[in-house]
Amino acid sequence: MSKERYIAAKQAWAEKQVAKGVRPREVRAEDRLPPGQKLTTGFPVLDLGIQPDVPLAEWTITIDGEVEQPVTLDWTAFNALPRVEDVSDFHCVTTWSKYDCRWGGVAFTELYERVKPHADAQFVYFTGYDGYSTNVPLAQCLDDDVMIATHFEGEPVSREHGGPARVIIPKLYAWKGTKFVKGVHFLTADKLGFWEIRGYSNGADPWKEERYA
Repeated sequence: MSKERYIAAKQAWAEKQVAKGVRPREVRAEDRLPPGQKLTTGFPVLDLGIQPDVPLAEWTITIDGEVEQPVTLDWTAFNALPRVEDVSDFHCVTTWSKYDCRWGGVAFTELYERVKPHADAQFVYFTGYDGYSTNVPLAQCLDDDVMIATHFEGEPVSREHGGPARVIIPKLYAWKGTKFVKGVHFLTADKLGFWEIRGYSNGADPWKEERYA
């Protein structure tokens, strides 16, 4: 299943690149706002109260676990990877949503392809420089809009919003997108993250209002 999702995601990314990276939705869903959410034009900041200042010269990201080719990349090497842009909606569990967020960075599928996960890898565990962590099924990470973002609206992701790099998984509540990301770990078994241990839903589907366990 993961291989099929990977191939489908790569095909979708290719189609977006033909459209110069950012493709507006041709038809907007009438129920675009998930239940229980309110639309905002701002971008509230929610975090653990820790905003680590990670100099780009010291920043690294490690992709490891159940993979054939684990790797640690510094900022220069990471940004040398093929880059993508995508426009998606952002849904916070605290009941606000923001439409049409334009993110730029490295597609998760690009990392997947490079490290070559083992066939029994089924989950991804993300860790951040602020001590945060979260867990996502690998199949969901292979959607074509999932990325490690370094840019928002054409500008570098600010420190207050999780820069220099953060995880974006638009189809799930935003707490699943680790800020200040430093690790991407492929696992055979699920491992609960920071908020999941503390009573948040393991699923985090906004359309099902999977807020709390």
